[in-house]
Amino acid sequence: MPYQVDFKNVATIGLETSPVAVALAGLRANEARYFMNKYKADFIVHAAEDSPEVLAWVTKILLEERNIVIQSPALETALLFVENIKWAHVFYESGLAVNVLYPLDEPKKRAVGFKLSEGMEIPEELGKFKFARQKSKLAGTLRGSFFVIKKEH
Repeated sequence: MPYQVDFKNVATIGLETSPVAVALAGLRANEARYFMNKYKADFIVHAAEDSPEVLAWVTKILLEERNIVIQSPALETALLFVENIKWAHVFYESGLAVNVLYPLDEPKKRAVGFKLSEGMEIPEELGKFKFARQKSKLAGTLRGSFFVIKKEH
């Protein structure tokens, strides 16, 4: 069932099986706040099993671009279209959030971002990435990294 993420009253709905559920909920709320402030867009998530096309698209990009296979189960996805940009998000049980920024008219600005919830270790499959720290009122200390998408997806 779809869930509109509330960034004022952070809830772990849909993320309860994560060992860092509270931090992951804060990270998800942080994303919701970004989309509301920047685009005036609601951030609506779906259970991963209810949105297999979003999960498959993100999984395919990770595999084809960098031969990355995320080992943690996916819990939720979100898909937004704003200002001719396709944004896909996947939230994993480990506390990892992956987002795909895919401008439809600017191929050179396409990228995949990784955010690690506070309290989680860097997953082995992302060990070669350098992660920068950033503070968030909603999510505590996040660590993030990214890579540029080179192919068409």
